[in-house]
Amino acid sequence: MKSNLLTATLLSLAALAVGCDKKDTTSQQINAVEAKTDEAAQEMKDYSYAQKAEFTETMQGQLAAINKDMDRLSARIEQSSDAAKAEAKPKLQALREKADRLGKQLEEAKGATESTWDSVKAGSKKTYGELKDGFTQARHWLSDKIAP
Repeated sequence: MKSNLLTATLLSLAALAVGCDKKDTTSQQINAVEAKTDEAAQEMKDYSYAQKAEFTETMQGQLAAINKDMDRLSARIEQSSDAAKAEAKPKLQALREKADRLGKQLEEAKGATESTWDSVKAGSKKTYGELKDGFTQARHWLSDKIAP
């Protein structure tokens, strides 16, 4: 349980470090963050009902990391042109709505019964995947619209 939280924390720090390295291009930074995110997703195991607390803690750590990344993305959007802002804000809002939905699903997962566990867990994982994919697409879009 602690190792998963540590992994999520380390991934957040790695993403921040990658974002701060000015020698790399934006594309290289995005690729590095995606690789770290994919590693974290692959480490996720199939949690049993008895491990639901560990599952929700791990997923909440990953959600927190994505929310921090979205805040950084939002700051970059604010520094962009008016046209880019107008196009980006709805995309970012949609991502924030997915993040909110995932947060609610994780709260439901805490109270899941053994009979509802598999469907609650699957729904949370699906929403997390959609959020992660949407965030990756938003970063790619932003790197194309805004010079590093």
